[in-house]
Amino acid sequence: MNTIDVNLVIWLNGLSGNVKIFDDLMRVIASDYLMPLVFSLAMFGLWFSGKTPAQRVRYQLQMLVGISALSISNVVVWIININWYRPRPFVDHGDQLNLLFYPPTDPSFPANPVAVGFAAAMAAWAVNRKFGWWMFAAASLFGLSRLYAGVFYPTDIIGGALVGIAVYGFTSYFRRFLEPLVTSFLRLMRGLSAA
Repeated sequence: MNTIDVNLVIWLNGLSGNVKIFDDLMRVIASDYLMPLVFSLAMFGLWFSGKTPAQRVRYQLQMLVGISALSISNVVVWIININWYRPRPFVDHGDQLNLLFYPPTDPSFPANPVAVGFAAAMAAWAVNRKFGWWMFAAASLFGLSRLYAGVFYPTDIIGGALVGIAVYGFTSYFRRFLEPLVTSFLRLMRGLSAA
């Protein structure tokens, strides 16, 4: 294990316990609820945005790619986890960490929540650069909060971000081969007044 990785998580987590309101804020951000809700609502909002019908179709195609990338990212992380188990920081360095989060039992690398967040951010960035940067900031904050809480190493966060970005790129490229199916699905959604 990289000593820089260990030292960074111990140093950052060492900041916890000093300002209760900041610790509480980081707990809320690190939770399994707030940031996934933010990513879901952002993608939902982009699904229904667009000033022209052509722009709306473009947004909806990218959101389909984003939802697919988000799902595939979970599978990629699972495959990595079954082939390589990296213990969480609180398992190896529990005496040096102040755990602000429940102790997850799955492997640490790569950070699944960050992979999902970066896949969603890539989808947002593909249709609206400014909004996409906000999504990248939210995904990064999500990872940082989990690092602060003592449940991920910095390289877990970086690995999760790379998985999310790479899977989005693969999914975006692969969509071309499924084009008639994707367009038919969008027509069906429009027929159901869901697009």
